Amino acid sequence: MFIKVLGSAAGGGFPQWNCNCANCQGVREGSIPARPRTQSSILISDNRQDWVLCNASPDISEQIRHTPEFVKHGHLRGTTVGDIILTDSQIDHSTGLLSLREGCPHRVWCTAEVHEDLSTGFPIFPMLTHWNGGLLHQQIVPMEPFKTRVCTQLRFTPIPIISNAPPYSPWRDKPLPGHNVALFIEDESTGKSVLYAPGLGEPDDVILPWLQKADCLLIDGTVWQDNELVTTGVGRNTGKAMGHLALSEEKGMLAMLATLKAQRKILIHINNTNPILNESSPERASLDKAGIEVSWDGMEITLGE
Repeated sequence: MFIKVLGSAAGGGFPQWNCNCANCQGVREGSIPARPRTQSSILISDNRQDWVLCNASPDISEQIRHTPEFVKHGHLRGTTVGDIILTDSQIDHSTGLLSLREGCPHRVWCTAEVHEDLSTGFPIFPMLTHWNGGLLHQQIVPMEPFKTRVCTQLRFTPIPIISNAPPYSPWRDKPLPGHNVALFIEDESTGKSVLYAPGLGEPDDVILPWLQKADCLLIDGTVWQDNELVTTGVGRNTGKAMGHLALSEEKGMLAMLATLKAQRKILIHINNTNPILNESSPERASLDKAGIEVSWDGMEITLGE
């Protein structure tokens, strides 16, 4: 199994266009050791020739320019991406579909709840019907494994997780199980697996067994502290309100990761305020000591080769 991180930041990217927090100002000026990052998205493949796109970031055009794997050689127009999977209907995970309209039709795998949000509150599905058939909804059901048309050695199991629906959704603060899923992805040819969960508000008895069995975790690293946006002065939301489990809380992400046996534990969907983006920070040093990796744009992960 081959994974390429297209974007490793949370919504807004890093630096965020309108933010002058210490991290954003520091990376712009080059005064801190940190890498710019685009918004969260990954590619996954079983053969390095055909790819599945997991989440479509608003930064997809920039990501494509820096990712030769997208190029379908020998064709005047085309792409190596054969299927698209959405883990939720958040703007930072779905807006990129608009930039892919010239390549329609696209098969887009998502739950009924995500499809409803993207057909009403943020109506990308009906909007794109005017482009060569638009987006072809392939329904996924939580806890029911499925396979995409390409990369047939990969089996995807959508796991319902505790998080939140988007701010535009009528289901905000009262999400249904299908509004947010993690993906447990297993390569049937090697038996290796990864759990991809860019938005995880609270681990529960449903997700825990999957966290325990995965060889690799590509998991929510949005905020260091739950009240991080408040203490940095850039917002009023808490991590919990946005559907993200803070890293450093007593029962936070790091405490949970310490109990898991995955060979690799990698953080993704990192907010611009998170001190782990500064590679010389004590928070980043604590991750290094614990053997927890911080993903970056262009990072490649190989399992079972």
